[in-house]
Amino acid sequence: MSFYQTIRSSLLAIFQVSTAESQTTRDPELTLEDIRATMLEMVGGPTETTAALVRRIRYAADPQALWFMRSELMGLLARREGEVIARTKIEIVSDMFRELLPSGLRSRPSPLLGSRDEHGHRQRR
Repeated sequence: MSFYQTIRSSLLAIFQVSTAESQTTRDPELTLEDIRATMLEMVGGPTETTAALVRRIRYAADPQALWFMRSELMGLLARREGEVIARTKIEIVSDMFRELLPSGLRSRPSPLLGSRDEHGHRQRR
């Protein structure tokens, strides 16, 4: 990403206007700040390779913005800790969005993973 693209995306993140339903009209168990803190903890301290993601997470205006950053977080975690651990951590983050997103944006079970029981364990056929 060029210098100008980085500046542009940072400014857009800072000045983004949220069109999502106000947090004050609902009483979710987890808040946007809880999700933000969890994602930032998973990223760790900002480094040269993570600074842009950290900045976007910090300045995300709404749950949808954080929701779409999960794939970038998954890539970072997979490179650093392995895909299995990364997938487990992303599932934790995804579950935190349960009451904050419209149903159309929530994760659906992947047909590639096969059927799972109530604990998320793969069922044998």
